[in-house]
Amino acid sequence: MSIPGVYGGLVDKIPLGAIVNKALTLRSGQTHVHKYLQPLLERIQQGEIDPSYVISHHLSIDDAPKGYKMFRNKEDNCTKVVLKP
Repeated sequence: MSIPGVYGGLVDKIPLGAIVNKALTLRSGQTHVHKYLQPLLERIQQGEIDPSYVISHHLSIDDAPKGYKMFRNKEDNCTKVVLKP
């Protein structure tokens, strides 16, 4: 199993017991955000990639705490919240 990402310091949702019981091998690494950011933005601007399908909710900036809670608790099929000022 590979777990790429940006390390946040908290590992509270990884089922280590299930991983050990299935004898899985874990690999991990930092995501190379700076390497891929500019090429991805260019492809989005050119219409080659449409990332909007991951956005499930649009909220005002005042509703940020509500949006964070909804995302954290996996409520209302929340996948990504976009905050508007």
